[in-house]
Amino acid sequence: MNPSMLLPSRRAALKTAGCGFGYLAFAGLAAQAAEKEKNPLAAKKPHHAARAKHVIFLCMEGAPSHVDTFDYKPKLTADDGKSFNKARQPFAKLLGSPWKFSKQGQSGLWMSELLPNLGKHADELCMLNGMHTDVPAHPQAFQFMHTGSFQFKRPSLGAWTLYGLGSDNENLPGFVTIAPPINNGGPTNFGSSFLPAIYQGTPISGTRAFGPMGGGGSPSVSNIRNPKQTSDSQRAQLDFLQSLNREALERDPGNANIEGAIESFELAFRMQKDLPKLMDITTETKELQKSYGIGEQPTDNFGKQCLLARKFVEAGVRFVEVTVGGWDHHQNLKDALANSTKRIDLPIAGLLGDLKQKGLLKDTLVIWGGEFGRTPYAQGGDGRDHNHKGFTTWMAGGGVKGGTAVGKTDEYGYEAVENKIHIHDWHATILHLLGLDHEKLTFRFSGRDFRLTDVKGVVAKDVLA
Repeated sequence: MNPSMLLPSRRAALKTAGCGFGYLAFAGLAAQAAEKEKNPLAAKKPHHAARAKHVIFLCMEGAPSHVDTFDYKPKLTADDGKSFNKARQPFAKLLGSPWKFSKQGQSGLWMSELLPNLGKHADELCMLNGMHTDVPAHPQAFQFMHTGSFQFKRPSLGAWTLYGLGSDNENLPGFVTIAPPINNGGPTNFGSSFLPAIYQGTPISGTRAFGPMGGGGSPSVSNIRNPKQTSDSQRAQLDFLQSLNREALERDPGNANIEGAIESFELAFRMQKDLPKLMDITTETKELQKSYGIGEQPTDNFGKQCLLARKFVEAGVRFVEVTVGGWDHHQNLKDALANSTKRIDLPIAGLLGDLKQKGLLKDTLVIWGGEFGRTPYAQGGDGRDHNHKGFTTWMAGGGVKGGTAVGKTDEYGYEAVENKIHIHDWHATILHLLGLDHEKLTFRFSGRDFRLTDVKGVVAKDVLA
């Protein structure tokens, strides 16, 4: 008989009778079998044929200026210094981009000279130039981009993805966030909210070197090793703890907190073996590391994070997010934006090239963007203010139409005017590429069915290859 099916009093009698670790081992095997039969992270069938299996979200926290990077506006340059009446500010003056734009790739996508390495991959990129969102405030817009709501705590995009599709590797977390945001909502942006806790993102420090055990003896995932116990003794201890958790679950069936604890403890135990090995980038060739900008400044840290993102999706992790701050350029635009783009240009180019060379790009959807864009008019003479009415994100791989630009802003880049894509549409499109119908991906909570896109969202079909 399966000991987990016995009444608590009977199990206590078995222990008293001298079953000890024999009982625990038996209970542990039974528990593991039960977990295998009902594993919330097991891979699930999508709603329709998926174009992508994995996501790498390159999140630029602080909102990059689209009119200086991907949205070419010659009229803005021609009218530099003129008054801009749409801003409804008496002293608003148009600020032409200080950088040259040129056509890149066979597709002829317009891109700024700030991103010369990424420009070599223009034919893989699908520019979404008609993006818009609801509010021009960082905390609200950042949370909205991640969860589809800026008023309430809701499950993140990564959590919804993992909930809908499960994971391809039972020994690794299905959702990883590298250098997770600590501002603008912090953990809310990678949390699971009312979804089971097992679907939340696993944070990995982005400030330490990525070598054996995280480099310098400091692991990049807290408490991934237990120096005081062997694996066998940990397993015995965990089996006993899980038997208590399951007794609690018998008394309170369906308690999500208890179920989450059981599932999380098991995953954490399995992670101890595989995660440190996976995070050791020294196993990669020097040539490959150099293509990511590793070993050079200012690309070293972000290059390591991008390489780690590739290793995670290659190992079966469903959703990986890499966050880069420092994109809030209210002043000193010429120097500050150039410094920001230098950090990311070579690493992202290295990531796309590596994914393509390994045959992973066709199954991996790479998305890039921030919470909104910047104004075409100057702020303080040499900066740009927030602009939620029009901005650019891009996608690559994973079934998108490379070498294309979808949507359009007005002649100054102030407002989306053609093929507009709202954040809800953006979410719907990402889920669609993963084989998920955003209207069917729901979770019953507090008396109604919730979804990432609330009651809105339309798939941007022009994005699809």
